[in-house]
Amino acid sequence: MKKNLVVLTGAGISAESGLKTFRDSDGLWEGHNVMDVASPEGWQRDPELVLEFYNQRRRQLKDVSPNAGHLALAELEQDFDVRIITQNVDDLHERAGSSNVLHLHGELLKVRSVGNPNYVLDWHDDLNLGDTDDRGHQLRPHIVWFGEMVPALEEAAAMAHQADFFAVVGTSLQVYPAAGLMHYTKPNTPVFYVDPKPASIYNLSNPVVVIDKVASLGVADLKQTLLEMM
Repeated sequence: MKKNLVVLTGAGISAESGLKTFRDSDGLWEGHNVMDVASPEGWQRDPELVLEFYNQRRRQLKDVSPNAGHLALAELEQDFDVRIITQNVDDLHERAGSSNVLHLHGELLKVRSVGNPNYVLDWHDDLNLGDTDDRGHQLRPHIVWFGEMVPALEEAAAMAHQADFFAVVGTSLQVYPAAGLMHYTKPNTPVFYVDPKPASIYNLSNPVVVIDKVASLGVADLKQTLLEMM
């Protein structure tokens, strides 16, 4: 039976494919204050701005491809039962071939009804005011905005607890509750941290291996280390 490898990925791995991250630019995301385009208050204030912002992100996503980090994580499925928990809203893990991906913060290529959060549709084109569900409720990006609950958190915590190995790839560990997922692992579960500027990890008794490289290089090192431990 394959060992369980649970991987938490963040903005760093997508940035290598050319997707911008607001954490690299003092709270600005493509020139916008992040609270104007990624909060319920921003949506209430100017829904057209929010819709156009995510329309641009959706268009941009069509022009980028998975990088070596995404592809290496998919290849790890040959030797491990890999479950990816991602903070990213893009589909690059899926396009790279990963078969078990949980999106903590929603998905750019889905929309949902403002009147029914369980009404979710695949959506690859622009979303505009006037696009509604079957009851006339406006559709909005299927994104977990700042100040909103993270519906997938309980499932992610359960996955972390079941891990034989837990890896963190391309995240500053500054965004909670995702950053706390490693604390749900069992005490002796090895933790690997792949990031060119790794943050300090506090209050964790697990053995931690730091690989201070970008994901496109570091995941290859992670794979080699894991295979040596089998």
